[in-house]
Amino acid sequence: MSDPTITIHHLHLSQSERVLWLCEELNLPYNLKCYHRDPVTSQAPAAYRALHPAGTSPVLQDGSATLAESNAIFEYVLTKYDTRGTLALAPTHPKYPDYVFWLHHANGSIMPALIHLLFAQTGASSRSGSDSPSSGDQVTTLLKERLSRSWALLEAQLAKYPYVAGETLTAADCMLVFALTTFRLFLPFSLVEYPNVVAYLGRVASRPAYLAAMEKGDPGLKRPLGAMVGHDS
Repeated sequence: MSDPTITIHHLHLSQSERVLWLCEELNLPYNLKCYHRDPVTSQAPAAYRALHPAGTSPVLQDGSATLAESNAIFEYVLTKYDTRGTLALAPTHPKYPDYVFWLHHANGSIMPALIHLLFAQTGASSRSGSDSPSSGDQVTTLLKERLSRSWALLEAQLAKYPYVAGETLTAADCMLVFALTTFRLFLPFSLVEYPNVVAYLGRVASRPAYLAAMEKGDPGLKRPLGAMVGHDS
């Protein structure tokens, strides 16, 4: 067997875990290079930021091609290597609208809101003692409301189906789960109000490909996979 052409550059505790999971589900060979965050700033090291002009995680190399951005990498891998449609639903599939919505809603709406709330929380800590309201507070309130709608929508979807696009796992699940698991190590939040989401995470956690990807990327890391962070990881 020839050497893999794909190299996944994995930044610990980052969205690049999605790419590992995607490739494991596809049984797609890859090389793995891991990078640690700066222990003080939590930022990616200079070597990682130099991989692509975007300077962000994830990064995937395939031969002479280097890609950043989760959605771009997913589209590239699925189009080039998922020729049997294992994880991507065709436009003719009855659940295609659900698939394409959740594939993009995860990074288009959920992750930006969570990242804003993370930085807002950090900023609030540095501004402790100040009572002056700010426009940022209004944005935070708005994004919290949007997240609540997203979680309610996800809860309703998972009341009908085991996965976000129906009966089988798709790339949309691989895109979404980071926000519900690893990101809660940075910004803890409860899923107690969403039992169907919690049950969904239990199904994900039983998948061999998911377990293999998470262990390869961040060996020994206990992710929140239940309703509360720190009690059921």
